Amino acid sequence: MEHSEVRGLDQIRFDDANLYLEETITDLRVGAIRRLTPIDRDGKRDLSRPVLFFAQAQVMSQMGALPVSAAIDAKNLVEAIEKYPQAVQAGIEALMAEAREMQRQEMSRIVVPDASSTSKILKP
Repeated sequence: MEHSEVRGLDQIRFDDANLYLEETITDLRVGAIRRLTPIDRDGKRDLSRPVLFFAQAQVMSQMGALPVSAAIDAKNLVEAIEKYPQAVQAGIEALMAEAREMQRQEMSRIVVPDASSTSKILKP
């Protein structure tokens, strides 16, 4: 590794004002729910910030398994479990929208052949 690649590492700081304890809850069948519980520097629950929930699943596509992740708007685990299907659906829709946008961008690219390569093709 060159010195230029290491430069700036001394600027990395762990954000101790934004700590979360991460737990994974799974049914060993459909997917998982990530629960992020805010904590302080001492590891105690930070009651000033809400617990965050995220749905995680995999869907099969022509390219193989695709990971799906989406936030779940829930106040507790019971609510997160109830809202899991809608969150996964929202995650799939976001993936599809992103794929359509990438396809649109790819199709809108204008490819202009290089004049020298065209002349090479046209010459006998």
